[in-house]
Amino acid sequence: MPKHIARLLILVAVLAVAAIAAKKFFTDKSYYMYGNYRGNSVAEIASDVPRFRGNEYCKSCHTKQYAEWSNSPHNSPGIGKHVKCEVCHGPVGQHPSNLPAPLHFDDRIAIAEGIAPPSQEQPSPDGKLPVPKDMTKCVQCHEAMPGRPLVQRQVVIAAHAGTEQCIACHNPHSPKINFAAMLQPPRGDTIAGKAAAAACGACHGVAGASVNPAWPNLAGQHAGYLINSLKAFKSGTRTNAMMSAMVAGLSDTDMQNVAAYFAQANCKTSGGDKAKIDLGKTKATSCALCHGASGISDNPAWPNLAGQNADYLSNTLKSFQNGNRNHPVMTSVAKTLSALDVDNLTAYYASASCK
Repeated sequence: MPKHIARLLILVAVLAVAAIAAKKFFTDKSYYMYGNYRGNSVAEIASDVPRFRGNEYCKSCHTKQYAEWSNSPHNSPGIGKHVKCEVCHGPVGQHPSNLPAPLHFDDRIAIAEGIAPPSQEQPSPDGKLPVPKDMTKCVQCHEAMPGRPLVQRQVVIAAHAGTEQCIACHNPHSPKINFAAMLQPPRGDTIAGKAAAAACGACHGVAGASVNPAWPNLAGQHAGYLINSLKAFKSGTRTNAMMSAMVAGLSDTDMQNVAAYFAQANCKTSGGDKAKIDLGKTKATSCALCHGASGISDNPAWPNLAGQNADYLSNTLKSFQNGNRNHPVMTSVAKTLSALDVDNLTAYYASASCK
């Protein structure tokens, strides 16, 4: 064999050995494990904590909230409603953790490429999930608009709660209000309350029936609402020169006793223009959620309107409209009412049975 052929074959063999050695040296160890050169990337993805983990992940630590959710309208598979924790709280990621929560793999890639990460709601550095503090999450599903399922309760925000936050009345895990489960006001002593209420009789009547139609009847009113009102006058949250002076010397026990006395008193209704009453009854459907279908509220902290003086109700609604009184719900609701609406509503509630 010619020497130059032999030398060429040796060179080819050396190059082959070098290529094999180089391939063995430079090839990732995981190459055959995953079938691609960047095998470790697959391992990284496989070991990455999922962004979304589902409700069962939350169950062990948040037992109470999970139980509330489980038996609520937010978990009603029969009608197709199944609101998962992460709909409101954002993706779980690596929660819980005492360390800064690492971004999800997809987010890291997005940031490296200079674009917005797919997940905008990441766990905070202390490992806690975001807790919505406004109504944004609620109205995404419950604000009335065409095309939404009828089984999904729809509300007109301005007439329903104005600027009040949903969580002021609703438990987000179990949003249907359970009035029976609400905290009841302290029970006052009606006998002691009658004695303490003697000073109230000049304006509100000895038995809670006001002597002036511009002043409120207190007979049959919720004790919880009366207690809150008295406390508001004493603290200055509500202002009225006469009431502020009257409650200045009342203790919490005095307030509870006075409220208990008036709450058990028999209330009376007045007659009125039947046409106005009928129109007011129709309009009152928008007030029923808080004040009851017939003006008797299911919530002890909200006022009964049935049997209340029409003049007092009218003045109160106008005060909410002009800003003399402020309430996150009532201020917004009152501004949706026309003067005719106010007349009709007050006529209806003044004539409605208060017992």
